[in-house]
Amino acid sequence: MALAPLATIADLEARGVTVDPAEVAAVDVYLAVGSALVRDAADSPISETTSTITVEGSGSRLLLPGQPVTAVSAVLADGVAVSDWKLLNGALTRSCGFAEGTAYTITYTHGLPEVPADIVDLVCRLVGQELVALRSGETGSRPLKSERIGDYAVEFDTDTDSGTMTLTDFQRNRLAARFGNGTGMVRTR
Repeated sequence: MALAPLATIADLEARGVTVDPAEVAAVDVYLAVGSALVRDAADSPISETTSTITVEGSGSRLLLPGQPVTAVSAVLADGVAVSDWKLLNGALTRSCGFAEGTAYTITYTHGLPEVPADIVDLVCRLVGQELVALRSGETGSRPLKSERIGDYAVEFDTDTDSGTMTLTDFQRNRLAARFGNGTGMVRTR
């Protein structure tokens, strides 16, 4: 199931960006792409969702990805229901531990019930930049890096990571620090 974008056309319009009816389809794509970029950098869905994951047991705690974890509805150990666990600070704990080599399937609710205003604003800024490019006819081409008028010269950005919809390293690091603890960190010792 695809998650809803972290911002909407109404959020753009609340920030003074008017979306023409002919642009709605493109803006919907930009909202989905911008949201995916932010979620990828955050290593979290950010907005509330229910997920089912399978992880290998190890130790007395299993840290669940996509913080904050608000509820766990089921825990299975190799397909058999387990009920002697507790949810504590986004991790499942168990006095007898989680046996190594055992596959634990966990269904849980995580993320925030309301997307924080700064995240909505970030996605709106990304979409706004893309919308400016769309309106100027620059989509699908390299961003203009420099232009000189005398003996006319134009230089386009050839950096493969550049484009109108990107996050800075600062933004990526901030999102990772705030939300990140992906599946790569599920297994703890």
